[in-house]
Amino acid sequence: MLTRRHGAILKLLEARGALAVGVLSQELGVSTETVRRDIRALVESGAAVRVHGAVGLAGQIGEAPFERRMRENAAAKRAIARAMAERIADGDSLMLDTGTTTSFLARELLGHRRITVVTNSLDIARTLATVNGNRVFMAGGALRGDSGAALGASALEFIRGFTVQYAIISAGAVDAGGVMDFDLQEAEFARAVLACGERRVVITDASKFGRRGFIRVAGFAGLDDLVTDQPPPPAIATAMAAAGMAVTLAAPGNHGQ
Repeated sequence: MLTRRHGAILKLLEARGALAVGVLSQELGVSTETVRRDIRALVESGAAVRVHGAVGLAGQIGEAPFERRMRENAAAKRAIARAMAERIADGDSLMLDTGTTTSFLARELLGHRRITVVTNSLDIARTLATVNGNRVFMAGGALRGDSGAALGASALEFIRGFTVQYAIISAGAVDAGGVMDFDLQEAEFARAVLACGERRVVITDASKFGRRGFIRVAGFAGLDDLVTDQPPPPAIATAMAAAGMAVTLAAPGNHGQ
């Protein structure tokens, strides 16, 4: 029989992935010996597995980093994606880079019809292709194993042949200077996406505010809209306003903007 504390452990593992015994002990306010007994029961029941000095859910061990990031701030990302999807009409054209928030957007677009989507994301292409008369163009190039992203010179050359109504990128980091990333090829691709759109949009959750990336993607003057779940910090909000950016807030759980 699983106890209430077992349920609490499973919820923590579902939200945060594999955790060490010490972390679970602190989160639950019980001794490490108690946690070890709980883990033993969960492992014996098949609900959890031990891995590298920690414990995780049986179904999540071995998942790709991209799948793990899809669980992080999922409610906020879903609300942001919904707010963005409400702007897009049937028949519109858009370009999406690879990111968890853009993948959530693809899922929110499943009810749209006859949209044209250009992307380098295998996940996004697979989600929207062959649905409701959509046209999906997938960039070619060297495929990343962790994210399913096609990157490199051939991917850049491919997307530069398109002009779309909405160029939509995710963000690795946002500070008062603009949008940044941590990967050179992903930053180059996002920059190329923005050059192809009539309306240039960043969709990102508030956890990215104040982070500093290694590579600059774009200053706020090169962007039109931000869709997020919480107001940006004052310095970032001031810089966005000075650049004329519009900010849309989408609270988790709300269907409006």
